[in-house]
Amino acid sequence: WPETVRVAVNVSAVQFATAGFVEIVTDALAASGLDPGRLELELTESVFMGDSESIDATFRSLKGLGVRLALDDFGTGYSSLSYLRSAPFDKIKVDKSFVETCTQKDQNSAKIIAAIIGLADALGMETTVEGVEAFDQLELVCAKGARLIQGWIYSKALPADEVLEKIASKEFH
Repeated sequence: WPETVRVAVNVSAVQFATAGFVEIVTDALAASGLDPGRLELELTESVFMGDSESIDATFRSLKGLGVRLALDDFGTGYSSLSYLRSAPFDKIKVDKSFVETCTQKDQNSAKIIAAIIGLADALGMETTVEGVEAFDQLELVCAKGARLIQGWIYSKALPADEVLEKIASKEFH
């Protein structure tokens, strides 16, 4: 795949807390030959429910490898700004639940999206807005400052060979 493409992998809290997780990531990088900076591990806030010392050590080890970390589904569950103060995330992913209602009147979703993007910018993090499926949603999240957007408005999930065809034809760029 082109060097501009990152590989994002969802990691569960159980996987993250597993002894040897950093070694598994290290082995996967070695076996694949993928540059660590192209690997983005997507974690939910549930990773913070374990032992804080081991969590911090795992974060340090992963960042030492050069791996990128994304906080997925931000704004749902047990959101706490203290996670952003202490964890070395490179990206915040705005949960699709905010996008689903962002164009409806009397909803605060659009304001929340703008606030999360502003917060991420202030902390020097990227932001991806998830779940964009319609042009009015796309227009709104772009107006709120979104630069990275994920959703069916671009494509549903595809097999790797189809993705490679679309990259080769410059349909994906």
